[in-house]
Amino acid sequence: MTHTTPAQPPSDRTRVRRIPELAHYDRATLHAIVDAAYLCHVAFADDKGTHCIPTACWREGEYLYIHSTNGGRLVKQLLSGTQACVTLTHLDGLVLARSAFNTGMNFRSAMVYGVFEPVADKRAALEALMDKIVPGRQAEVRPGNDKEFAATTVLRISLAEAACKVRSGGPNDDEVDMARPVWAGTLPLVLQAAPAVVDPQCRVAAPDYVQQWSGRTL
Repeated sequence: MTHTTPAQPPSDRTRVRRIPELAHYDRATLHAIVDAAYLCHVAFADDKGTHCIPTACWREGEYLYIHSTNGGRLVKQLLSGTQACVTLTHLDGLVLARSAFNTGMNFRSAMVYGVFEPVADKRAALEALMDKIVPGRQAEVRPGNDKEFAATTVLRISLAEAACKVRSGGPNDDEVDMARPVWAGTLPLVLQAAPAVVDPQCRVAAPDYVQQWSGRTL
């Protein structure tokens, strides 16, 4: 149900203090959580307050990548060297316990702290994003042109300062509640690919990766 890794948190702010037995600090768990995500949330503060912005993400090696337009607040603030916190969460189920306060969720989550830096080779980085979305798609579509690349900034943040928290399994009820006549168990949740919807103006047969899309568990 739970697992405690021997790895230590990379910094004091990444130390999981609430239910620390759910903490994971190993690279394999972190990589798996990032690789399973299409979106992350980037939190930062500026003179107008604190913000948390959802954006597409992908991983290359020990970095998490994002991209945005040059003139946006996200890019301006992150390029100024501000500290950021990136979060990713996958909800795997609802855990129904015999008491309200033991009811919870199964999940996989990660938090990454640090400072973003610009990526010089934007073309290679964005090709990697296309491969993340659908492998093989990059070779078929029109590549970005000079104007599009000039208007886009690609950023990355090191995964060196990160922590994960994972919960799985059934309810953990108090002994006093075990005899209570109420259903207990788990309601699993999965992100599953639905059938592809073709553009009405598309006259091209669906490639293999589209035909194989439906029914996949993401």
